[in-house]
Amino acid sequence: MNTPWGVLKLRSRGGAIAHDLLMIPAAWLGALWLRFNLGSIPPEFLDQALRLLPMVVLVNGAIFLYFGLYRGVWRFASLPDLVRILQAVVVGVLLCAFATFFMTRMSHVPRSLYPLFAILLIVLLSGPRLTYRWFKDRWLRGEERKAVLIVGAGKAGEMLARSLLRESSRGYRPIGFVDDDPEKLGREIRGIRVLGHCGRIPAIAAGTAADVIALAIPSASMAQRHRIVTLCERTNVPVRTIPYAQDFLYHGAGPDTLRELAIEDLLDRRPARFDWPAIRHELTAHAILVTGGGGSIGSELCRQIARLDPSHLVIADVSESNLHGIRAELCDAYPALRLTIVLADVCDAHAMRELFERHRPEIVFHAAAYKQVPMLEAHPREAIRVNVLGTQTVLRAAMAHSAERFVLVSSDKAVDPANVMGASKRLAEMTCRAGCDTSSSTLFIVVRFGNVLDSVGSVVPLFREQIARGGPVTVTDPDMERYFMTIPEASQLVLAAAALGKGGEVFVLDMGEPVRIAYLAEQMIRFAGKVPGKDVAIEFVGRRAGEKLSEELFEPGESPAATSHDKILLARSRPIRDVESFEARLAELREACETFDEPRLRSIFAALVPGYSDGQPPAGGAFRNAPRRATGLHPPASAGYGASEAAENVVSINQITQGR
Repeated sequence: MNTPWGVLKLRSRGGAIAHDLLMIPAAWLGALWLRFNLGSIPPEFLDQALRLLPMVVLVNGAIFLYFGLYRGVWRFASLPDLVRILQAVVVGVLLCAFATFFMTRMSHVPRSLYPLFAILLIVLLSGPRLTYRWFKDRWLRGEERKAVLIVGAGKAGEMLARSLLRESSRGYRPIGFVDDDPEKLGREIRGIRVLGHCGRIPAIAAGTAADVIALAIPSASMAQRHRIVTLCERTNVPVRTIPYAQDFLYHGAGPDTLRELAIEDLLDRRPARFDWPAIRHELTAHAILVTGGGGSIGSELCRQIARLDPSHLVIADVSESNLHGIRAELCDAYPALRLTIVLADVCDAHAMRELFERHRPEIVFHAAAYKQVPMLEAHPREAIRVNVLGTQTVLRAAMAHSAERFVLVSSDKAVDPANVMGASKRLAEMTCRAGCDTSSSTLFIVVRFGNVLDSVGSVVPLFREQIARGGPVTVTDPDMERYFMTIPEASQLVLAAAALGKGGEVFVLDMGEPVRIAYLAEQMIRFAGKVPGKDVAIEFVGRRAGEKLSEELFEPGESPAATSHDKILLARSRPIRDVESFEARLAELREACETFDEPRLRSIFAALVPGYSDGQPPAGGAFRNAPRRATGLHPPASAGYGASEAAENVVSINQITQGR
């Protein structure tokens, strides 16, 4: 935008230096004029001042450069710039005074000249800078910008307001704060008033015609954050947020850090603590294989492992495009990483044997699996071939080549399975447990957890796409619920469990409280700045084949126990009683797969998996991890979602963690 003061844009370093050099003689001669009461200056004093002027300009100019007066930009002149000017002027004037004494013995040089010179020079240097900033801020305030109501008048809120005022060209204009601290009400921060407490957000947003509500509460608890977001939802105004406390320390708060709310912002989850020294001790300087390394969990595992400085990272996947993506990312981020990409199928015994013989991985993270429930219901052979027999193939290769650890990434759908996908993951777990009963030196560890947010093919990207199209958002059942955690947290907990395991464990990640899918859909619509049921419809389409209303994390016969990590639980699973018979049945299963004998395949599969029957799945799980406490993401029955009772013979995760 062209402005009438465009000619005054002193953005170049040379322009700023030229300005300051001109201010030195102006201040020097002005001080002399003030010394003689703005009257006539005696000729001898004026001549002496003019003789000293080149020295004064040279000394002060050098001092200005030394103190870095030209590192900053006038547009953003602030207190640190003023401090630098004060320091530079004081030092420069003192040096000039000493030089004058040695040059003239102060002959015809008034003693009061130097204090007056210092005062004038400070005014002439700082005044134009601050005036320039004020004038530009005032001009930009008249531009078309979004009015921002800031929630939180603490350090983060002040930093955000200051940044928005500075970077006015980004299109934001702070109009007020809201904060629950009564001492801040009515006060002004950066010239912006604290308008009221958080409970008045809807009224204040309406009264100020706010275009955006910005959450500047990085240290707020999830309960506090949910309360505020609920209030913001009543305004139908888009909500943005700055980073959480741990990220805020590094990134601060400004237009670049403002982002849309995501559903993980409202998960009732405390930040996980990790014993990184212990994890590094187990993984650093080891050759590590990640199968399925191009998938959602597998690729994040690779990112986390790359940070731990392995001696060699081998990534195997059957998807060429996924491998290309993760290789490009890791090569760019970790150029010193020894990385090998293997395009191979985990069901290919020859390929797996060749991989292990060539690269000798010491630790294996087996994340390769099919996971789409409805699709696998129609393709049980592929589910069994990849999820069960593929696991067995990689496991056997690990044992044959004396790998130290084999970590299976499992799913909560393996518990009391009601579909082919869950039953195949259950059988994969059993295959690992059978490996524990052999004479192999390899340690077998199973890590079981629920859904991860934003994974490929999951409900979150589907809802996001449907909302972008204007709806409807399709939900299977109003009472359907799932456990969720973020991909990075799940991957880090898998690494922690791998370091924690001594062999034979089935670790279960504490997933917090389950989330109703209907509520998830509503929140995502609101986060997109739309009204559920008005701007975007929610359509209930009925459960698909193999889907349960809710998932469980523990089998009825498993005995949950606490571990040294507050988000990792141990499921004391029953051992495989007859390993030889189990292996024989797996061999029959493999033969049925190879001959495409689907009736026999289904029969053996159903007989091998406890609790699974080859037929219509039950209408929901038989066991639940309840009683459940009401949280923001698990609305009570009064909210119109209904309620469910817990099976008495299942211990909840909450009871385990609270009793630790």
